[in-house]
Amino acid sequence: QVQLVESGGKLVQAGGSLRLSCAASGRTFSSYVMGWFRQAPGKEREFVAGVKWSSTRYADSVKGRFTISRDNAESTVYLQMNSLKPEDTAVYYCAAGARTMISRTPSTYDYWGQGTQVTVSS
Repeated sequence: QVQLVESGGKLVQAGGSLRLSCAASGRTFSSYVMGWFRQAPGKEREFVAGVKWSSTRYADSVKGRFTISRDNAESTVYLQMNSLKPEDTAVYYCAAGARTMISRTPSTYDYWGQGTQVTVSS
C-alpha cells in the first residue's frame, strides 16, 4: 500500500514558477513509476510527466517548461513548473504505479493523491 500527499499548489501569475511535491509512504517507493497528472474543469485527467529510475517522460504541452524529479531517500517526487501559462490551471495529482514503463494512461497507476490546485492568472 502506498499513500501519496501532494503539496505546493497555489495561485501564480503567468510566466511564474511553482514546485509541487508529492510525499509517499511505503518501503518500495523507489521501484514505482511516479507520475504527475492534471485535470481542468470539464476535461479529462491528462498525463503531465512521469519518472522511473532515471528515465523521464513529458507531455508535449509541458516539455521544456516542467521538470519531474524524485528523491528516493525522502520518498518524494517533485514537479518543477516554469513559464506557467493560464492553460496550466488544473488540479494536479500525483500517482504511483507498479510498472516497468512510464505510462500516460491514468488507469495503469495504482495509487493516487488527493490533488493540489494550481491556478495561473493571466
